Parts: sequence; structure tokens; C-alpha cells
Amino acid sequence: MLKTYNPTSPGRRGKIGASFEELSKVAPEKSLLVTLKGKAGRNNRGTITVRHRGGGSKRKLRIIDFIRNKIDIPGKVATIEYDPNRSARIALIHYADGEKRYILVPLGLGLGDTIEAGEQVEIKAGNSLPLSSIPVGTLVHNVELEPGKGGQIIHSAGSAAQIMSKEGKYVLLRLPSKELRKFHYKCWATVGQIGNVDHENIRFGKAGCKRWLGIRPTVRGSAMTPRDHPHGGGEGRSPIGLKHPKTPWGKPALGYKTRSRRKTNKMIVKRRN
Repeated sequence: MLKTYNPTSPGRRGKIGASFEELSKVAPEKSLLVTLKGKAGRNNRGTITVRHRGGGSKRKLRIIDFIRNKIDIPGKVATIEYDPNRSARIALIHYADGEKRYILVPLGLGLGDTIEAGEQVEIKAGNSLPLSSIPVGTLVHNVELEPGKGGQIIHSAGSAAQIMSKEGKYVLLRLPSKELRKFHYKCWATVGQIGNVDHENIRFGKAGCKRWLGIRPTVRGSAMTPRDHPHGGGEGRSPIGLKHPKTPWGKPALGYKTRSRRKTNKMIVKRRN
């Protein structure tokens, strides 16, 4: 659900935010919280590998269960909570054996509902099964790329993949990017489309909202000097010229292929572009 704001300031006038009506008014589960150290786009050597990151509000990491290895143990949805680290909502599951875990909330899952993981469980939102046990045409999320490794793709709000066909040891899925890709039939997935589908309609209203998320301003290359960017320099507002658009390090910026994954290329039936 979304809400608009009274135009008490220029930033509020254009803002559209989440109403958070569906959330439980409780504190997060302490046993599943981890302190998150700010990295500001740096890798393990301290080098900036993702630009325009830094600052932002402090937040703690919620440990999400992407593996779903509580086989044939039913769990009840105790709370639905906000997660500052992702666009999807998360649900706290109380399992029958007393353990608590967080999962991503699919569309249609509510408080008090029961979920389960297993090879023969019911095909309903929130249940997790191998791809071989899920009928063709079903929407799924949190899909494994390798059996037993845990769900690695389709985690964002409103996204889902659709099972298109099954052939031998492989299941064909249409991903949110419209790419057609083969997955091993023993890979597990969770049934349903991820909830919070209105997330894509949120409008920040002001630059400060981006800064709260830890996103810093992006300067255009054409506004820089020639020593800082290949697009820089010139009198006034100059075009790039006869050269192709480039990154700050001189690599081609549009249409330049950087992907080299021989192991996964054979699994792609139709590329997203």
C-alpha cells in the first residue's frame, strides 16, 4: 500500500511512500539480528568498487533463510516486518520444533498462515519444493542456481519467475528479465510472487531520501575536466564528439560485453536482450 503526503514543503509535494499498514508493530527478533558494518562500496582490500555509496542510516542485518532446509516441519507466520536491507517484506516463522527463521513474504501470505518445505507439500504461496515437483506455469521465487546452495536469485519486491517446461534433468524458467534459462530439476524454489508489488511506484520526493539509503550524488562526465573523465573539457556544454561514450577509465560504456561465464552460458536458452 502507498500513501501520498500533504505538500507542506517542495520535497513532500512529490513524495509517494509506503504506508506500512501490513506490518506487525513489534521489534525484530534479536537472535536473528547481526551488526552491519558500513562498507561504502569498498571491497575486501578497501578499494572502491561501487561508486556513489556512503553515509546513510545505520541498520542491522536480518538473517534470512534462503536455503529452506526445514524439511516437512510446518511453520506459522508470527509477524510480517520491514527489512531496511531489501525491497521485499520479511516474515518471522515459528516452526513446530521451536526454531525461528525469517523468510521473504510472497504475495498472499498473511499472519497466522502455515508454510512448509518438502518434496510433496502443497503448491501454495510460501511453500518450498524442488523444481521437479512444481507444475508448469507456476510462479516461483528464491530459486537455487545449484542444488543445495540455497536460493540466489529473484529476491526483490514484486518479482517472480515462471516455469515454462520440463525436459530430462532440466527445467526451463522465464526470469523477470525475460531471459529463458535452464535449471537442474533438483534445484529448490519457493512458490509465489514476492509481495510489496507497489515498491516500484515509490517516489522519493527529495534528494535527502536517497542519502538516507546511503546513495551519494552522481556527477556527469561532461561536467568534469579532461583529466577526470574522457567526456570532460571543452568550451561550454560540449558533446562527446566522434568518440564513443566511455567510462571514467576509458572502457566503452554502451554495448560493451564484459560477461565471460562459460559454465552458465550453456544454460541460457534466450538472452534478456
